[in-house]
Amino acid sequence: MKYLKYTPYLYLIIGAVFLYDGFSKWNDAKADPKVSLFIGFLAVFMFFFRRRFAKKLEERNSKS
Repeated sequence: MKYLKYTPYLYLIIGAVFLYDGFSKWNDAKADPKVSLFIGFLAVFMFFFRRRFAKKLEERNSKS
């Protein structure tokens, strides 16, 4: 279960890739960057959410 410690960073990497894709499509008239930006921001949010949840879970397990 040690790999679960590193999985939130996967969200951060995926978020960075989609944000880069969204910003590179920003000035292209034919491309729609909204979906890429949404997925990118969602992945970054999931990184912070999962990290906070893991800390709460670790604190709860250390108390008992």
